[in-house]
Amino acid sequence: MHMLYNSENFAVMQHMGDGHPHGGFEIVDKTSRREIYLAGLLAEHFQASVERLIGDEVDEMHIDDFLSAYTTLAHHPVVLH
Repeated sequence: MHMLYNSENFAVMQHMGDGHPHGGFEIVDKTSRREIYLAGLLAEHFQASVERLIGDEVDEMHIDDFLSAYTTLAHHPVVLH
C-alpha cells in the first residue's frame, strides 16, 4: 500500500497486486468517515483522471473537490482494526 495523497479531508492509498495492472485505490473521506475502494476499469479511469488533474497544477482545494465526486459513492464506514 502506498499513500498517494493526504489532506485534512481526504486520504488516497494505492494497493498493488490486486489482480489489475494498476492495483486498486482506496479513498477515505475523513469528514464523513467513509471509504470507497476502486478496482478494475474504475481504478484505471481514476488514475487517468488524477494524472490529468495533476498536470493542471491544482491546489489542495481542487484535489479535494475532485475526490469528493468519488466519495459520494462511499457507503462503507471507516473501521479501525
